[in-house]
Amino acid sequence: QVQLVESGGGLVQAGGSLRLSCAASGRTFSSYTMGWFRQAPGKEREFVARIRWSGGSTLYADSVKGRFTISRDNAKNTVYLQMNSLKPEDTAVYYCAGRPSTVGVGTGKYEYEYWGQGTQVTVSS
Repeated sequence: QVQLVESGGGLVQAGGSLRLSCAASGRTFSSYTMGWFRQAPGKEREFVARIRWSGGSTLYADSVKGRFTISRDNAKNTVYLQMNSLKPEDTAVYYCAGRPSTVGVGTGKYEYEYWGQGTQVTVSS
């Protein structure tokens, strides 16, 4: 049974940084694609970034490109989202997601089978 547990959210001022972590367990993740999504109040859940566990290929939403970095630590089975130059519009619940496939682009929420519980990120102006 796959479990994804996020941590690292919090309150930060605009321009600040946070690092989110997603601890994955229950499988061998070498064939997985891992993603970060976010959902602001009253809005749809949207793609932020994704990484192929094997090879480390990454992809970002235009809104976070150049500010956010997704990475993984194979030894710890953990995926990270380093968020720099945060803006108030980055405020949302951030979710870690996983799918046992590298087929497809990996930006659609319906592509993902496993989800974490979410962690709140609030950026004050």
